[in-house]
Order: sequence, then C-alpha cells, then structure tokens
Amino acid sequence: MSWFITNFIAAILLPPLNLLLLAIIGLLLWQKRPRIARLLLVASVSLLWLLSSPFFSMMLLHTLEGTPHALDTDQDRAEAIVVLGGGTYSNAPEYGKDTVSEASLSRLRYAAKLYRETGKPILVTGGNPVGNLTSEGQQMKQALEEEFNIPVRWVEDRSDNTRENAYLSHEILKSAGINRVYLITHAWHMPRSVVAFKRAGFEVIPAPTNYSTHFQTSLLSYLPDAGALSVSRIFMHEMIGMLWYRLKS
Repeated sequence: MSWFITNFIAAILLPPLNLLLLAIIGLLLWQKRPRIARLLLVASVSLLWLLSSPFFSMMLLHTLEGTPHALDTDQDRAEAIVVLGGGTYSNAPEYGKDTVSEASLSRLRYAAKLYRETGKPILVTGGNPVGNLTSEGQQMKQALEEEFNIPVRWVEDRSDNTRENAYLSHEILKSAGINRVYLITHAWHMPRSVVAFKRAGFEVIPAPTNYSTHFQTSLLSYLPDAGALSVSRIFMHEMIGMLWYRLKS
C-alpha cells in the first residue's frame, strides 16, 4: 500500500476529520432520523472536547509510553544503535536545504548521547515518502556528523514506514553480523516499533526518548487545546497501527 493511500485512510480515521465526518452524518440525518442525528452530534462535540483536553490526551499517551526510565547501558548491551526517522523540515530557509525535523533531531540528540556512552556504530533509517531532494536517512546522517560530530556507519533510505524501517535495516545489519540493537524513537512510538523490529528478526533493546512529561495540572489542563488534539491523534494513530500489525500477522 502506497504512502499516500495509507495516510489518506489515516486522515479519515483520525481526528479531527473523523469527528467532522461524524457531525456531517448527523446533520444529514437530522430530518429523517432526528434522534440518531442528535446522538451523533453530541458524540462528535463531546469527543472533540475530550480529545482536545491536555489532561486526557496526555493520559492516553502515557498508556503507550509505560513507566519512564533511563536505559542502563552497563546492564543492557547491544551491537549497534538504530535511529528511526521522524520527518523532514522541508526547504529550511536558514539551512538552505531539506534537513531533519524537530522530532528527528530529538532522536538524534539521544543517539549522540548513547554513542558516547557505548561507542556502538549507528544506523539511521528513513526514506523519502513525500519526494524531498534528500531522504530522511541522509538528512539524519548529515545532522549527526556535522552538528554532533558523531559518525554514522549505515544509512537505510528506502523505507516509507516503520515496518519498512525494520525489514530494510535488518537486511543491512544482518550482512554485518549484527542482530541485537538499541532502538531509538519517541517513547509513544516505541511499542509499535519494537513489534515491527522483532518481527523483522532483531533482538531489541528499547531506547525511548521524548517522554510526555508535564509540570503541573491546572484548570487549563481540562480546556480544549489544539496541541492536545494533536497528541490524541498520535495515540489513535499508534493504536490503529498496532491493530493493523495484528491483522497482518
């Protein structure tokens, strides 16, 4: 399934479009099925408020992340570090080229730390699903080497999704005799990533970063917020992805 089709289906299933479609169906049924129409409209507005609540959205994300913890590299040892791409900052005017996104940069920062602690070689993985001049993998290599002064041994730049990240990375590392890896990605993305990489044949030591920590809860935590809706969207995207993996297994 192509990257476009996958993301088009995701847009329909995820907020805010799924909630808008629910409301539109309610409006279309208003004359013939007023009771069902009211239920759909109330459900749409209620879910929009709930999913836009910072308190609720963070609670959802915490169920994916599990208990925050720091990786113990003395106890958990691997043969290489694999860093998953997190998107592109396209046509970045201050850099004069495509470069890594904020999400990718945070993963690379942790990869640099882990490299300095362990000295293990790094593989970066990420293709070019939206047609940029350079792949995510190439952008990550440039950022690590030029901005963090950290060498990158392997670049996987043909993948369009997490599953392809796993299988194409395994092809590269298998030829190097490497099977046990530190896997770096966002904490909320880790459960699905671990499933994909284990199915590809890896022995995985999760190395999550960017936990959804927060300072305090206040009245504002229960009021609708666009950023919180985005967080809820991430949660639902990951759950749909996990369900898809189970259906394909």
